[in-house]
Amino acid sequence: MTVSLDDLPLREDLRGQQPYGAPQAPLPVALNVNENTHPVPDEVADDIADSVAVALRDVNRYPDREFTALREGFAEYLGHGVQPEQVWAANGSNEVLQHVLQAFGGPGRTAFGFAPTYSMYTLLTRGVGSAFLSGERGPGFTLTAESAADQVAAADSDVVFLCAPNNPTGTPLENDVVEAVYDATDGIVIVDEAYREFAPRDTPSALQLLQGRPRLVVSRTMSKAFAFAGARVGYLAADPALVDALRLVRLPYHLSALTQAAASAALRHADTMLAMVDDIVEQRERISATLEALGYTVYPTWSNFVLFGGVADPRATWQALYDRGVLIRDIGIPGHLRVTAGTEDETSAFLDALAEIGR
Repeated sequence: MTVSLDDLPLREDLRGQQPYGAPQAPLPVALNVNENTHPVPDEVADDIADSVAVALRDVNRYPDREFTALREGFAEYLGHGVQPEQVWAANGSNEVLQHVLQAFGGPGRTAFGFAPTYSMYTLLTRGVGSAFLSGERGPGFTLTAESAADQVAAADSDVVFLCAPNNPTGTPLENDVVEAVYDATDGIVIVDEAYREFAPRDTPSALQLLQGRPRLVVSRTMSKAFAFAGARVGYLAADPALVDALRLVRLPYHLSALTQAAASAALRHADTMLAMVDDIVEQRERISATLEALGYTVYPTWSNFVLFGGVADPRATWQALYDRGVLIRDIGIPGHLRVTAGTEDETSAFLDALAEIGR
């Protein structure tokens, strides 16, 4: 007998929902999921491999439940006076955010974010049985401190998501917005800095706001700037008391010894890994300038991707690029598409294909 999902005793609030996912296809140029398409440098890969090999010798034993060495590495990398006891990590930033929602969300509670934003916020919120409330952005997908604070105060939610810079639009978000939102709520405020390393280096991080704000969370990932998407390592910085709360919901030994070893090795080579960021930013700016020259609307971006509008038929354009071996993302915003800044050759392939298609 064939059984469908409808035949199972699924939670009612999950019926009709769609899982997160982006098209996967074996195309020569894949610029659709904001990966760092640069390969890990050989010397770093060798050190990671050696570290994992050492960890394998004790893989019969459970890993360090508190991932002590890794937390020390993250604290040193983040700076801003962050101490190891303020750091938490998990299998990708999505699991980090899930831990926060498990601890501070749940049935009868709500989370809030400004649409359009990262679609996993909604899915993670629903996954813990909470409701997700959407606020509005201003022209060009921007947020002002006053508007953001007013909307957050009116929503009175238990968790607030601020994506800085925003995904999928790349929109910068300044610390004055974070401060205003924090003061407007009694809930947990999560500043998702997944793309922080691609922002101008003289702009302040929300890490500067942690002191004296025990409900503030700043999350990061190794997937983007560190070219570590396949390793699945995310982390956050917060007050030690908030980190204690996350221990209540994490699974035992949730970070494997191999993951801890690989991430710690990558952090030892932070300067080498982050050297790729400058090249990615250069390609991002090249994409933005060329798209503008082609007549598209290009939005300011502090990320490793570019959102562009003025696309008469996004689906047809996406398909035409696909047919030419280039995969980008149709994110569902009418008249818009999004492309990741890749290597110089990948960027050239995308721009040449788009120019060939024409407006």
